[in-house]
Amino acid sequence: MPQPTAAARAVFNALPRVAPRQCTGQCTRLMSTTRSAPAKRPTAPSPARFQSQPYQPLVQRRFKYSTVEEAKSRYRSGPFSWKAGLLFIVTGAGLVWYFENEKDRMQRKRIADSNKGVGRPKVGGPFELIDQDGNKVTDRDLKGRYSLVYFGFTHCPDICPEELDKMARMFDLVEQQRPGVMTPLFVTCDPARDGPKEMKEYLAEFHPKFIGLTGTYEQIKAMCKAYRVYFSTPSEVKPGQDYLVDHSIYFYLMDPEGDFVEALGRQHSPDQAAKVILDHMKEWKGTLKKS
Repeated sequence: MPQPTAAARAVFNALPRVAPRQCTGQCTRLMSTTRSAPAKRPTAPSPARFQSQPYQPLVQRRFKYSTVEEAKSRYRSGPFSWKAGLLFIVTGAGLVWYFENEKDRMQRKRIADSNKGVGRPKVGGPFELIDQDGNKVTDRDLKGRYSLVYFGFTHCPDICPEELDKMARMFDLVEQQRPGVMTPLFVTCDPARDGPKEMKEYLAEFHPKFIGLTGTYEQIKAMCKAYRVYFSTPSEVKPGQDYLVDHSIYFYLMDPEGDFVEALGRQHSPDQAAKVILDHMKEWKGTLKKS
């Protein structure tokens, strides 16, 4: 132990000595400088910040019910009620009705537009014939109204009478809602036997407003060709011999400008055909001339 103690003492003695008075002065100045700066205390927030927004007390919503059953019924019915259900059903039915009618309207428009489309054979055209009273009738006389045209012959045993009865029913149904805006025409495919007198007697059995058209064989042939109507008369028929004429069985609906709209066949009942005609009339934007 004597050797380490002596070495430590030698190192301690080699350190510089500081005068006590000098150390006391520096420490005193340091302490006085530190005391001279007052400590800053944190400031409390201004009360005005809490008063910028008015105090709004929390209000709890309460439902008042007169009976316990009334309170239970509210939670039993949930968010739906009979009024909401009725409104849903009425709205749904209205949408279904609208889309069905719009679908039918677009279908009718497509049919009418397709029949007038470029590249398709035109149905209808100019003609000049005479009616059952001997008066001249042309395609210009039909402008301004819808026309319902049927081709047949007065000696037809069954099909033509059935179709003319149907045509009379169709015409009356249309007349009930749109009087005077459609002309019913019966054009003979057998001009050799169907003159004005025969046409007048024959059509009087079906409807007083039917107009019968006849003419020469060439005139009838030209009109049938314009309307894309097929008809065939037997060749080598002896005078006075009875015969049948084969022909197309369609009603041709023409618009007020003389353009083909739609062909109504035997698959249409009178009620269905009348509805088709009236629906097309609703789509017409122009003015219809009444007879």
